[in-house]
Amino acid sequence: MAQQGSKSVKFHCSVCRDLLKEPVTIPCGHNYCMSCIKGQWNNEDPKGAYSCPQCTKSFISRPELEKNSMLAELVEDLKISGHQAASADLCYAGPEDVSCDVCTEEKLKAVKSCLVCLVSYCEQHLQPHYDSSAFDKHKLVKPSNRLKGNICSTHNEVMKMFCITDQQCICYVCCLDKHKRHVTVPVEVERADKEKDLKMNLQEVQKKIQTRMEEGEVLEKEMEGIKLSADKTIEDSDAIIDELLSYIKEKGSNLKQQIKSQQETEESRVMELQNNLEQEITELRRKEEELKQLSGTEDHTEFLLSYSMMSKLSEYTDSPSFKMCQVKYFEDLQTAMLEARENLKAFLSEEWRKITLTVRSVDVLLPQIEPKTRDDFLKHSCQLTIDPDTVHKNLFLSNQNRTVSDSAPNPNIYPGYKKRDRFSNYQQVLSKESLIGPCYWEVEMKGKGLSVAVTYKNKNKLDQSDFGSNNKSWALECYGDCYKFRYNKITTPLSGPLSSKVGVYVDPRAGVLSFYSVSDTMALLHRVQTTFTKPLYAGLWIWKSFWADNTATFNEIK
Repeated sequence: MAQQGSKSVKFHCSVCRDLLKEPVTIPCGHNYCMSCIKGQWNNEDPKGAYSCPQCTKSFISRPELEKNSMLAELVEDLKISGHQAASADLCYAGPEDVSCDVCTEEKLKAVKSCLVCLVSYCEQHLQPHYDSSAFDKHKLVKPSNRLKGNICSTHNEVMKMFCITDQQCICYVCCLDKHKRHVTVPVEVERADKEKDLKMNLQEVQKKIQTRMEEGEVLEKEMEGIKLSADKTIEDSDAIIDELLSYIKEKGSNLKQQIKSQQETEESRVMELQNNLEQEITELRRKEEELKQLSGTEDHTEFLLSYSMMSKLSEYTDSPSFKMCQVKYFEDLQTAMLEARENLKAFLSEEWRKITLTVRSVDVLLPQIEPKTRDDFLKHSCQLTIDPDTVHKNLFLSNQNRTVSDSAPNPNIYPGYKKRDRFSNYQQVLSKESLIGPCYWEVEMKGKGLSVAVTYKNKNKLDQSDFGSNNKSWALECYGDCYKFRYNKITTPLSGPLSSKVGVYVDPRAGVLSFYSVSDTMALLHRVQTTFTKPLYAGLWIWKSFWADNTATFNEIK
């Protein structure tokens, strides 16, 4: 193969690197395809000399080119005998290939590298390694560009030893020099030892691959389950919404029929009264005419006889009289409808918020990744408002029930507070909204002392104890100069940058509760890992203060 390849290479054009086509021989003795050398010379400066692309010999005048018939026949013979296929194996080295270190002109692609010679060979120059017994102990490997890495940079010798002490490859000279007192072994011995670790690592990697593939199959099933569940939920939600719309339309249609029926009833009554009025007017006009005629009678006796025979006027005036006043017709119904619309919108808004948060807390196999940056937290932001039914009597609300303060100008602004289910022992409030799914909110504080809490809410009656004094609430106590965490009557001092803004993140399903100091950055103050067993609510405790007003606001995050 190497001999055949060397012959075929000789019949290659150095311009197109293919077998010669219409071969020509120029005066210096080198051979080219006629079209290749013509194209080469056509591109040269016509005023200058013509040169050979290989040896660069110049010719003053452009040589006359004639086809070399003998060379053409040899090329044809090579094609017929199949040497063209052999030449394809001896391809030239590309930028990413390992080239032959022996080739002097066009570098062919190396097929082997010798670890003894530290040289890479093409098929032609590798042949002596196969033919001569002098190369029997040479080790041939796949072509490598790293052969120079096997040479000791200090002694320029092949590194055939391994220093166990320094865990590095060295040469024999290094064993007698820098590594004289070190534990050294031949590289093949160390290789055998390392291969044991390699096999263990390989087994471990293969085991992990198998585990990951099995997990991948589980995730595929999870993906399919999520899609099927989502599609089914969308279908069911469409049906439920259609049912609600149909119900509202049906009720609207019934209401419309009732209005029309009532309209017909009232209009019928009005028409009956109109007919009675028209009859009475007709009778009164007839009476008016009689009275006018009687008034014109000149005979006194006839006047008195005719007048006594007339019926009295009161007999014909028995219709009810109407007073002109402003009436509302169906306006009261319109008002009731508008009120019902607002109540329904408020109810649906709250219910829709719960539904939306439930969507975010879908229970899937994948673990919920806890947010790291503020942008991550804001993806879980929720808009909270204060439940007026929980507000202590000394507190008052503002800012659309997002702000609570103890600086009310008029205490006891909630009449009947003693009868309602509200905090009475401590100046505390709860959020109206429950914390469903991963939730993040921020509390803006003013004053000297308050607590930001997360708590359970009793179904029938509020727990009147202060936040953090039981195992049902978790509270961050914010002093003027420090933070403390309180749970089940245990207080833990915290360190962290002071800020007027506190961020709270809770994931009820994952059992994670975190408090942050928020300014230009977010600093973690405390993190709780627990198991939540009941619905959670946000809480605020405004401490009593005689020298400063305390205010807390559920910030509206946009």
